[in-house]
Amino acid sequence: KDVYSRKLVANEVHESESSELAATLLTKGCLREGLAGRPLVLHSDNGSAMKGSTMLAAMQNLGVMPSFSRPRVSNDNAHAETLFRTAKYCPLWPQKPFATLEEARAWVQRFVQWYNHEHRHSGIKYVTPAQRHEGNAQELLQHRVAVYEAARSRKPARWSGATRDWSLSPVVWLN
Repeated sequence: KDVYSRKLVANEVHESESSELAATLLTKGCLREGLAGRPLVLHSDNGSAMKGSTMLAAMQNLGVMPSFSRPRVSNDNAHAETLFRTAKYCPLWPQKPFATLEEARAWVQRFVQWYNHEHRHSGIKYVTPAQRHEGNAQELLQHRVAVYEAARSRKPARWSGATRDWSLSPVVWLN
């Protein structure tokens, strides 16, 4: 998950996790997003898949700086925790367990499509993660400012103060 845009940039579903699968996923994501030569930090838990030699070698080869949660701190990555909550409460959440691995993969792909392209994220001023990731958020938010200002000028009595702040912070911090 890209912390700046909140976009889910790479995902796969497997029957088990391993350092090899994680390394392959990281490589695919970096290639798809064109991240060669750009500074990138991958924050993860302390699981063996993320700390395995294959994954660490892939991160070094890709120029990715590893960052790990503190030991025994289950909520050290607030962005990941909010993603899990969003998944549980989204309208797509399944009513019963998945019968097959393919069914689980299909659900995850539908969720990622919904999350990246339809879900208006409150942490980024109600634009979609894809809109922010692709650089379209500022234009959309400037349009919202114009709409709010026009509404305020038409009926000033309905407004008790300033209009909503639609500005996005150019910097995002993790913890």
